[in-house]
Amino acid sequence: MGQTVINYADLATAAGTDLGFSDYRVVTQEQVNTFADATDDHQWIHTDPEKAKEGPFGGPIAHGYLTLSLQIAFWTELFEVEGVRTKVNYGLEKVRFPAPVPVGSRIRMSAVIAEVTEVPGGYQIAADQVIEVENAPKPAVVSRGLYRFYA
Repeated sequence: MGQTVINYADLATAAGTDLGFSDYRVVTQEQVNTFADATDDHQWIHTDPEKAKEGPFGGPIAHGYLTLSLQIAFWTELFEVEGVRTKVNYGLEKVRFPAPVPVGSRIRMSAVIAEVTEVPGGYQIAADQVIEVENAPKPAVVSRGLYRFYA
């Protein structure tokens, strides 16, 4: 679908905009290991592929927070606001991890701008975001992201 580009002057009317899907990305064991090192979360279901084969998921899985953090990369593929001086990732609401992300799987994100609210000096958008695993019956992450744009 490509990136949706909106001018800051038109942001107030962006509620309801379907941003479509990002490209797929493969989640690698190297990414998982690097994330484990950064967060000091070396649980074997993430970092020990041999032991994880005998675990509940049949192999290693990505950390939920690793998958969540990829929303930033996906978001930049989906949406751009022109005419702003500052963009701020303001936070998340209602984050859930309904299904695991097996290492080696392909994931992508879809998003819809649910709300646009004026804030001092700019606008805040609330976007309903879903990260899905290719061919999986349930999404991996469901959340509402909050982003601020200042002119």
